[in-house]
Amino acid sequence: MHGQDRPPVALIAGPTAGGKSAVALALAERSGAHIINADASQVYADLALLTARPDESEMARAPHHLFGHVDGLEACSAARWAEEARAAIAAAHAAGRPAILVGGTGLYLDTLLHGIAPVPEIDPAVRAAVRALPVAQAHAALQHEDPQAAARLNPGDTARVARALEVVRSTGHPLSHWQQRRAGGIAGTLPVRAAVVLRPREELAARADTRLAAMLRGGAVEEVAALLARNLPADRPVLRALGVREIAALLAGEIDHAATHARILKATLAYQKRQLTWARGRQAGWTVLTPDAAHPLALEALAVLPVP
Repeated sequence: MHGQDRPPVALIAGPTAGGKSAVALALAERSGAHIINADASQVYADLALLTARPDESEMARAPHHLFGHVDGLEACSAARWAEEARAAIAAAHAAGRPAILVGGTGLYLDTLLHGIAPVPEIDPAVRAAVRALPVAQAHAALQHEDPQAAARLNPGDTARVARALEVVRSTGHPLSHWQQRRAGGIAGTLPVRAAVVLRPREELAARADTRLAAMLRGGAVEEVAALLARNLPADRPVLRALGVREIAALLAGEIDHAATHARILKATLAYQKRQLTWARGRQAGWTVLTPDAAHPLALEALAVLPVP
């Protein structure tokens, strides 16, 4: 089978704690599909509970790929994940099965769909100088050197501000220049269908609160303690997973359990807000699902993404 004759690839996105995994599992059981993780934190072996990774009983109901397969010492970039996702899709198709990619990391799905920007290797001296800047100073510099990126990015987003600044300084072109030259995406090469799972903000918040309480009671604190005991380098992405910093403060005796819950919940709600913004922008035109109505649906009912 080639191209559009292959089984469908479905993308299931949406904010955290919205019920994406349940929707994906219901669709997989109905269609015989393989489920492929598209959550940047659920790739890490160290964090099963804190990232709400599907448990063994859920994974037994359908083939699952790219869950907990990366050691915390490693980084799983969008480019690496997209390459692994393409291989997992190919494996599902080789078995004659559809593939369902589920997760809330919009950058992962966007990279899979549209490919990688061919940014040249960054000059190490430029990178070191940029990464040494306080984020406020880096963002101020970006306003002069790449105003478009500065206007788009959160001024407090250390990683993305630094990335935009190092690209324009090292290559002489803004990041948008390279992003317009992306290549290697699956859009237009495979039959892609897409949906975003949404709930009212109040309901998302309540579900996040309830889930967090269960995580903290059910072993997430011990999970983070084991992760911290590895003494990984401070720049490892796994250490930036939602809740790790707050639980680390709890373990250090800096805050109590109530403050830990409150801080993680606040960060979770902020993350939900960013995911909703992404859904309204980059995922406009995708089928909107509410979990209660999703289970009778077939993959064929999801929106077909147009060929770019």
